[in-house]
Parts: sequence; C-alpha cells; structure tokens
Amino acid sequence: MWPFRTKTATETKSLSSPDADLLAVFGITDGTAAVPASIALGVPAVAAAVRAISEAAATLPLTVKRKVGDAETDVPDFPALKLLTGQANPWTSGFEMVRDLVASTLTRNEGGLAFINRVDGRPAELIRYDVGVLTVSYEPSGEPIYRMTDRVVPASNVVHVRGAFSKCPLDMCAEAIGVAVLLEKHAAGLFANKAMPGGVIEFPAGVKIGDTALQKMKTAWTAAYAGSDNTGKTSILWDGGTFKGLTFSSVDAQFLELRRFQISEIARAFRVPPQMLFDLERATWSNAEQMQREFVTYCLIPWLRALESAFNRALLTDEERGEYRFAFDIDDTSQADLTARATAISTLITAKVLNSNEARNWLGMPPRDGGDKYENPNTGTKPANDNTPPTKQEAA
Repeated sequence: MWPFRTKTATETKSLSSPDADLLAVFGITDGTAAVPASIALGVPAVAAAVRAISEAAATLPLTVKRKVGDAETDVPDFPALKLLTGQANPWTSGFEMVRDLVASTLTRNEGGLAFINRVDGRPAELIRYDVGVLTVSYEPSGEPIYRMTDRVVPASNVVHVRGAFSKCPLDMCAEAIGVAVLLEKHAAGLFANKAMPGGVIEFPAGVKIGDTALQKMKTAWTAAYAGSDNTGKTSILWDGGTFKGLTFSSVDAQFLELRRFQISEIARAFRVPPQMLFDLERATWSNAEQMQREFVTYCLIPWLRALESAFNRALLTDEERGEYRFAFDIDDTSQADLTARATAISTLITAKVLNSNEARNWLGMPPRDGGDKYENPNTGTKPANDNTPPTKQEAA
C-alpha cells in the first residue's frame, strides 16, 4: 500500500508566498481585521456554522444508486460505499471522514482533501493528512495538480471537495469574522476590568506629581481597586485628587447591537439561518420552520451535491460512472417534524406513489405481509353496492 505510513511528512511554509497563519506567527497583518482560520474558529458563531453544515451532511444516509432502465435501485453492498458509511480507515469512521471533508471545505481555500489508498486497483482506504502534506496547485487551464511530500499524486487517487469561487466561506467573510474577534476581545477586556469603563483621577491645578510618584500611585490603585474581586471597595485619594468615571459613548451603548449584527453577517456568509447560530431574537414558530427548509434547500443541498460529485469522480471507474452514482438521502431532514412526516407518507400511500412496505422501510421498520400492493387504504377494491343479486338458497 502506498504511501508508506512509516514516513511522516513535515509541513513546509515559504515566506515567498506566506499564508495568513504564517503571517500571524510574526505578528504581521495586512491592515485589515481579517484573522487566520485558527483564530476564526474561536468565534462561537463561526464554529456553530461550520458544525451545523458539516455534521448535518455527515448524518444524512449515503447510498449508491444503480440505473436500470428508467429506474434506479440502491446498491448497499457497493465496495467503495463502505469507506463512507463504515470505516474509512482503521482509525477514522465514515461519519468523521465526511464531516471533516466538509469542515475543511468551509475553512480552507484548497478545500477538503482525502487520499485514496488502492489495493489491486480498488479503493481500500480513505486517509486525511495534516495540512501541508497533501496539497493542490492549479495549471493556467484550471487543472489541479496534487502532491504528497513533493511527489505528484494522480487525480484519480484524491477525493477533493471545493467551494465556490475557489475560496472557502471563512476566507470570503474574513473581515466580518475579524470584527467579531475584535468585539470578543473588547468584551473580555471590559469584563476583566470590573465590567465597567475606566475613569481618571484628577488633581487641582498647581499640584505637581512626578513620574515616580505617578507610577506608584497607578500600581497601587490597580492592585487595590481593579478587577471584579475589588468591587465595592472604598477608594482613598490624597492631595485633593478626585476620581471621575467615564461614561458610555454612543458606540459603547450599541456594543450589543454590533455583536448581534456580526452574528447575522457570519450567518449570511455561510448561508445558515441566524437561529441555527442560536440568535433567537427574531425567531418565531412560523419563520423558524421556513428558515429550516431554506437551510436544507439553499445551504445543505449544494454542499451535498459537491460531495456527491467528488465521490463520483474519485471512487467510481469510467465504466461505473455512467451506471452508478453516490447519492445522499435528504428525507431524514424532516424526521424532527413527526406530524409533517406522517402526513407526507399518508398522502404518498393514498396517491399510490408508495406502498406500505416502502413507507415502512422509509421509517426503518420491517415489511409486512401484503404490504407490497399499491392501493388506497381509504377505499376498497369492491364498491359498497355493486348491484349483484344475492345467491338463491336451496330449499331444505
């Protein structure tokens, strides 16, 4: 099996083309509020958006469908499918593989990358390496070139999931996330200093205080009165000094509004409803359900299609690709609403689109005898009165 696992590759970075993380090590910024991914994921709204999308995609059932004539049938024993529904490798489950691929696509411009370890030409393992081990670059034509430890890897041996515009949502909303980080730091500093703005000590005109005395006074004042543990203590001033607290400015008064607006900005960037980031200020019973449907339609399904395309390209051969395809089942997104799910199943059975056993399989229940017939349970096969005369009884 190649590559040999005993050889560990070392991530290398070059100052000729540094990324945001490398610049952050040296304290270099481009003058904007943008932050590297390692810091951006520390913002609760960003972490919630990434988890909402990646974990939702990983929890949906994945199957392989085979086209037979005009119909498609499931192929649950397809060999490559086991890598995504069972074990991708001895230390990674299929759930973790799909989740991490989507999470990498949301947070890294190069997208989610996984190496396909083949045995006798068939996929045997899917392996995700640390950042910098498996890399991708592009030719002017847009053709990707994959490398592992400076060795070119065929594109057929790499599962690659990319975002739109060859940029991840984390990078496209870097400024909004940067502002959220700055607001987080401001809030932390504010509460670390007694959860109120500071003040100034004023002395009457003519009172001169030297630098040494000023430094000692500042040190003593901070030790005696700064911090939440010293709240309520009585301050003592001398030489006619008075303490004057600073009031909130108009910007400070709108601090909470600014933080709430950044949550909405991050939600827009990831196309996630604000209530899924636990911003419930404007959530109601009616719009919450509508936003949930929009999350599935406009956010989750495009990422699922990107995953399916990546799996079809890398895990299917040229001969299989026209006959087989990977497909996610989004029906499970309605499981939380039992009433709507029951109504939909009843309607489909009544319209003879599904039979009883197909509906039971949809619910994860075993089939029952006579459940393969397509019939409307609300009507019988024989009318109540078919005008048939009763059978004449013979005389005793």
